[in-house]
Amino acid sequence: MATLNIVLVEPEIPQNTGNIARTCAATGTRLHIVEPMGFKIDDRKLKRAGLDYWHLLDITYYKNLDEFFEKNQNGEFRFFTTKAQNKHTDVEYHDDVFLFFGKETKGLPEQLLFDNPKKCVRIPMINDSSARSLNLSNSVAIAVYEVLRQWDYPDLLCAGKLTQFNWEDAE
Repeated sequence: MATLNIVLVEPEIPQNTGNIARTCAATGTRLHIVEPMGFKIDDRKLKRAGLDYWHLLDITYYKNLDEFFEKNQNGEFRFFTTKAQNKHTDVEYHDDVFLFFGKETKGLPEQLLFDNPKKCVRIPMINDSSARSLNLSNSVAIAVYEVLRQWDYPDLLCAGKLTQFNWEDAE
């Protein structure tokens, strides 16, 4: 089975991290959080956003990016940033991929981006400087589902059922 990993670097807003945790739990995606965080992990806003999914979550914490890279030397790294030259849909995502997202106010460190230009990708937006970026949890969801789409949604339930009717009876 392919492994998808989300890496949050210094997240600042607990509701975003809670929503991202819920997306990761519902898709079987591993979550990696690089400290420092702008909140405590027991923050009620964080838990409210993803509390009933928390038991499904595979989560690892790191003191800093150096520790993360020391413990995760293998894998494919993709850095999501508004500063990238390549669209997130222009690349193929392979097994054991790590999708990086920076803190809400500053994004990922520019030195990391500069050192990895071909691994940087962006989600297209309108060409207007007042539209600085998408919400972090929305960006993660877009990225996760692009990877899963390319992988044909492995191990995910892809069809639902009605509670009062049968799809077979629909026209």
